[in-house]
Amino acid sequence: MRAPWLPWAAMAGILAGVAAIQFAIGRLPICACGYVKLWHGDVWSSGNSQHLTDWYTLSHLAHGFVFYAVLRWLRPGWSVAWRAVAALLVEGAWEVAENTSLVIDRYREVTASLDYYGDSIVNSFGDGVAMLAGFFLAARLPVVASVVIVVAMEGLAAWMIRDNLALNVLMLLWPIEAVREWQMNGVPPATRP
Repeated sequence: MRAPWLPWAAMAGILAGVAAIQFAIGRLPICACGYVKLWHGDVWSSGNSQHLTDWYTLSHLAHGFVFYAVLRWLRPGWSVAWRAVAALLVEGAWEVAENTSLVIDRYREVTASLDYYGDSIVNSFGDGVAMLAGFFLAARLPVVASVVIVVAMEGLAAWMIRDNLALNVLMLLWPIEAVREWQMNGVPPATRP
C-alpha cells in the first residue's frame, strides 16, 4: 500500500533539514533587525534576503518552473509529488551552498550585490516554498503559460531591480563588466561604494 503523505513529509523534512544546516553554519534565523516582514522590496538595504519574500522570490518561483520541466523530461514515470521532492532537494542544496562564505564572497566580488551577506533562515525557507509554488503551478499550467510567466517574471525583475535569475547565473559564472556597470547604475547614490 502506498503512503500518499510520504512525499509531503519528505518535503517538510527537506525544508527542516536545510534550516538546521544553515543554523549550524551560522546563518541568522531571522533578520538582525529583530522582526520578519512578509515582503521586503528594497534590494539595496540590509534587509534584503532577510525577510520571508523579496524581489529574488521571483527567481525561486522560476526555479520551480524550470525544475518541473527538467524533471518531467528526466523522470516522466515519477509522480508530480516525488518530482517536487527531487526539485526541493536541488533547491535546498543551492540554498545551503549559496550561504557559504565561498559563494557569498563570489556574489560580492563579481555582481552588483556588494553588501550581500547571505540569507536568513526564514528567507531561505521562503525561497524553498516559492520554488514549490512555481513547480506546482508549472504542473497545472500549459507549457506556453509557464513560459510566458517565467519570461514576465524575468522581465519585471530586470526592470525593477536590474537583476533576475538569468542575470544572476550569468554574473556568477561568467561576469561581464558591462552588465555589472548597468546593474550598478540602478544602485541609489547613497549606497554606492
